[in-house]
Amino acid sequence: MGAKSTAGTAPGALPLLGHTLSLLSDPLSFLTSLPEHGDLVRIRIGPLQAMVVCTPELARQVMLNDRIFDKVGPIFDRARDAFGDGLASCPHSRHRRQRRLVQPAFHPARFPGYAQVMTKHIAEVTESWQHGQILDVVPEMMALTARIAVETMFSDALAPAVLQAVLDDSDTILSGIYIRTVVPPPLDKLLITRNRRFARARVRLREVISGVITDRRTHGADRGDLLSTLLTAGDSSEDQGLSDVEIFDQVMTFFVAGSESTANALAWAVYLLAGHPDVERQLHAEVDAVLGGAAARFEDLPKLELAGRVVLETLRMYPPGWTLPRTAATDTRLGEHFIPAGTILVCSPYLLHRLPDRYPEPDRFDPDRWADGHDALPSREAFIPFAAGARKCIGDTFALTEATLALATLAARWRLQLLPSQHIRPTPSVVLHPRSLRMRAIQRGEWRNEL
Repeated sequence: MGAKSTAGTAPGALPLLGHTLSLLSDPLSFLTSLPEHGDLVRIRIGPLQAMVVCTPELARQVMLNDRIFDKVGPIFDRARDAFGDGLASCPHSRHRRQRRLVQPAFHPARFPGYAQVMTKHIAEVTESWQHGQILDVVPEMMALTARIAVETMFSDALAPAVLQAVLDDSDTILSGIYIRTVVPPPLDKLLITRNRRFARARVRLREVISGVITDRRTHGADRGDLLSTLLTAGDSSEDQGLSDVEIFDQVMTFFVAGSESTANALAWAVYLLAGHPDVERQLHAEVDAVLGGAAARFEDLPKLELAGRVVLETLRMYPPGWTLPRTAATDTRLGEHFIPAGTILVCSPYLLHRLPDRYPEPDRFDPDRWADGHDALPSREAFIPFAAGARKCIGDTFALTEATLALATLAARWRLQLLPSQHIRPTPSVVLHPRSLRMRAIQRGEWRNEL
């Protein structure tokens, strides 16, 4: 901890491309190899240079100084192409006002109501499965989290065909942003088919969400959902609320980022449980005692301790937001290092969550790391699945609540078994997701006998 801070350069850069091929073919192995080269390690993405932050202390300094380490520059220009200028992508100059206006939608008093929506959809989805059914897990979890997102945002669900189109377009946009970020100009212009798909998906998604906002603004009904909160938000400093464009940008952010992130966290959680039957048995014992086969509710959360720890350990091992880029807005220092204005810095939760000096046996799935009184309880600096500081995800409590309720209900009713001969690899886009995760749903005996 007291050693001198060092900076280095990642090996293996190619002419013109830099480290682009490594970031496309195996970015996670590439990232986790970087700490051996220094606390700050220079990489190259085509003509762009970036510094990867390899210690929790330096990463926290970046996260907490959001005025200096801002969301500006070419990476965020491309993110704004898809998401607009919402909370997740806007620069510091526009963030404080937006956060203040949006915050009431995430007031603790709203969570019991949100949890009711979550419980309803989780129960419906888990009751729709058949014993022995083969599930394509990521789309299944996406359908669940999207239904929850739609109702908590819009009250009325979108028509099934429209919802499926929204899911498909969201997936196209998220994967497209990552490719467009790591493939440098002018090579990105060669991705003609991908670029066309991205553009079409963005237009369709904007049309659907804009139509919902226009309809709600026209009829003016307060339905107690997130959209109603955004429509009635007032800005005391300027005496005006959010414009329709600003509301659209927030809804895009909440829907695309929120539903994708939680769905993939749940997919990783059931994958990890399937490979660790001892933890799975302990979780079954907990949910049997707390739920008795019923769907988990908001008031059950304090008793679902292991389910909560499984969610935290899943977020450690496979954080959906696996990179958190920033840009130095001015000349500054980071630790002992001079950072010129315009420098791109990349903090990676995936990298930081697998540092062996912070997480003994970092590749081992161990929910007990998070148990009260554990000898090596992780520090907050070393655990940033939702970022940190003023730019910490506003929906972190929403996501943790949803994931814990869903995992507990699923475990109370089902075991998901991995199919043989599957090699599951993390596939990075904007969100880290498991590729082609197919599992067999086995109805747990106790619940099955009650049907």
